[in-house]
Amino acid sequence: MKNWLYGLYALILGIVSIFTGEIITFLMLGFVLISLQNIQRLLKELIKINQESSK
Repeated sequence: MKNWLYGLYALILGIVSIFTGEIITFLMLGFVLISLQNIQRLLKELIKINQESSK
């Protein structure tokens, strides 16, 4: 995932949180989404490395 998408997520979550008044909830949701994306990217890299080393 690209860094500009993290900024886009932050912007969207910020706009939604202003309208709903639940700033902390949306900030925490954003941190969870970013963490999950990082975990997914790392797992994909590990699978790729594992497949290359088994050849």
